[in-house]
Amino acid sequence: MSVLFPALDTGPDGDPRPALRFGGRPPLSYGELRAAAAALTPRLAGTDRIAVWATPTPETAVAVVAALRAGTAAVPLNPRTGERELTHIVRDSAPGLVLAAPGEPLPPPLAGVPRVDVEIRPASAPADDRPEPGPETPALVIYTSGTTGPPKGAVLPRRALAASLDALAEAWAWTADDVLVHALPLFHVHGLVLGVLGPLRRGGSVRHLGGFSTDGVAAELAAGGTMLFGVPTMYHRIAEALDGDRGLVKALAGARLLVSGSAALPLPDHERITAATGRRVVERYGMTETLMLTSVRPGAEPERPGSVGTPLPGVELRLVHDDGAPVASYDGETIGEVQVRGPNLFTEYLNRPDATAGSFDGGWFRTGDMAVREADGSVRLVGRRATDLIKSGGYKIGAGEIENVLLDHPGVREAAVTGEPDADLGERIVAWVVPADPAAPPSVQDLADHVAAQLAPHKRPRVVRQLDALPRNDMGKVMKRDLREQALHD
Repeated sequence: MSVLFPALDTGPDGDPRPALRFGGRPPLSYGELRAAAAALTPRLAGTDRIAVWATPTPETAVAVVAALRAGTAAVPLNPRTGERELTHIVRDSAPGLVLAAPGEPLPPPLAGVPRVDVEIRPASAPADDRPEPGPETPALVIYTSGTTGPPKGAVLPRRALAASLDALAEAWAWTADDVLVHALPLFHVHGLVLGVLGPLRRGGSVRHLGGFSTDGVAAELAAGGTMLFGVPTMYHRIAEALDGDRGLVKALAGARLLVSGSAALPLPDHERITAATGRRVVERYGMTETLMLTSVRPGAEPERPGSVGTPLPGVELRLVHDDGAPVASYDGETIGEVQVRGPNLFTEYLNRPDATAGSFDGGWFRTGDMAVREADGSVRLVGRRATDLIKSGGYKIGAGEIENVLLDHPGVREAAVTGEPDADLGERIVAWVVPADPAAPPSVQDLADHVAAQLAPHKRPRVVRQLDALPRNDMGKVMKRDLREQALHD
């Protein structure tokens, strides 16, 4: 494996080009980033894991780079995590230190962990001549959302970071000339690995908005940004703003690459952005344990709404039936669970050998995602096995395709689909809808007819529940467990 960040090792003072800029704060060059990280690395010696209080600031980026340079695994902590969950993560990961921006208050679960403040421009920094850690050295421990219990810490080795970022660079023609604009949180793969470590590996630069706004996106893209990373919530707000903001339209049209991830981007938002700017938003697919698995290749694949593209270089992907048998042919209709293998995979769940073993089928990682695959190998996700695969009347139905059709109805602003027990059908389809006009919401019959006309009668919703807003997590994903729990109490 090559050095993770070659630009940090260019000359005695490092590369003078800008590496990071957060909000209105002064940018850090590669040389300044190297010096700030070098000032921290002696403090990390002999520590297996360090926690990083992952605010959207340059201190977070410096802390993670320092840990990677020192060969210490970084555990990024979501500042919005509740006390009970944070207590679990701290106890489970047992960090020897917590790194944070000076003056940043830390919650009680971190009270017993020695603190180190991250200085952006230290008075002095030692020479950083440490040997590059080995490819299997743990780089990050990122905690996944707990679906059946407390969150699990996925251990990502340096090998996985390098393999995934290099595969994306090939798919997206990502180079040192690219300037990435985003406002993603830094405790997750999307914002931290792709959004910070990705540009640093290429030798390019990052402009983090600090907080998302369409004005901020327009300003940074207009000032030389070439790429935009976002989640569907961000792109929805962009789509909503396009009609009245010619500057935003021009800025998006001038970008080289628009990428959406972490959840499916609804088709209406795809279409509005493309119609206004001429730019197609590229979707990719991955998860904490696997990093990136597939991506649409800009300009190289046919328009296929809902596709997350073909497997990235080095990634093997297959679909399997419920009995574990591989799906024999790809017809764009047969649903199977996505299983993958390759150098991009995590090593283990920290302290959970049982969970690690249970997540693999031989050498194949069970993603829990359900998908169909076209003859050319492209993948279309239909949802999670646990929350989005509905078995109704003998059919396997993916919630995602119904959600896209519901969003195409003029009376629907937001939509989510779940299943609930039904004595006759096994499960009935439930649509959770935020109406465009709360005073005149669409009826059950109207939505059922709309879906049946575009998909098939057995995919129509049998129940419609109206909400003021869908519950979402920090990455914009709809929290369907909350919807299911609400249904139980209604």
